[in-house]
Amino acid sequence: MTAEDMTERPSEAASFPPRRVFALVAAVVTLAASTTLANRVLPGWAYPVCGLVAAAVLVVLGRAAGCSWRDLGLHAVRRPALAGLAGAALMAVVFGIALAVPSLRTVYQDGRVGDPDWAQLLWLTWGRILFGTVLIEEIAFRGVLPGLFGAADERWRWPPILCSAALFGLWHALPALAIGRNAAVHAVFGSTPVVVLQVLAMAAAGLAGIFLHWWRHVGRGVLASVIVHFVTNAGGLTLAVLVR
Repeated sequence: MTAEDMTERPSEAASFPPRRVFALVAAVVTLAASTTLANRVLPGWAYPVCGLVAAAVLVVLGRAAGCSWRDLGLHAVRRPALAGLAGAALMAVVFGIALAVPSLRTVYQDGRVGDPDWAQLLWLTWGRILFGTVLIEEIAFRGVLPGLFGAADERWRWPPILCSAALFGLWHALPALAIGRNAAVHAVFGSTPVVVLQVLAMAAAGLAGIFLHWWRHVGRGVLASVIVHFVTNAGGLTLAVLVR
């Protein structure tokens, strides 16, 4: 063992103290409880409330573990907002292409959408999606968890990003059970067992988590990934309603 190795190991251990381990465990428990309550227990109106409460708990855990506001991606507004708006514009182009090409519309033919009117659509996008899905997921999986795992805006670090993305995939275990109701998914994987579809959907969510973290990294803040995530989900739902 070299002297360099001896000097590196204490610093590595010091960067992951017991309070950070405790915060990680508490964060995972909080997320598990949140997704179970939101998807299996609470009434629909409580969905965004559950997300907001869980997000607040996670921020408290991150700060108590010694993460700075920069570590959590919550220290800036201007640059993250600009990066997020750039991503939103890109997604708008994608949605425009999907509307213009009839063969692509099946991607947005989703049996989970139902038949909402415009008032219900506003509630679903600005209530459930923004506060019940996007904020909790971005604060958790692009903010607090990467911060606790040791991610930094200054350079891309795969281990904390992959750990957070893997947990993001697991977070989608319950919602993924209904993925087969999407027309495009059913056309390609119609005879595939539900469990296999669930695993594939969770893997896709993990990849999406890496994509969203890239926006957080470019924007140097969670607001960037919040905007991209919201436009992606809300825009997809709106398209699904338009083409149903």
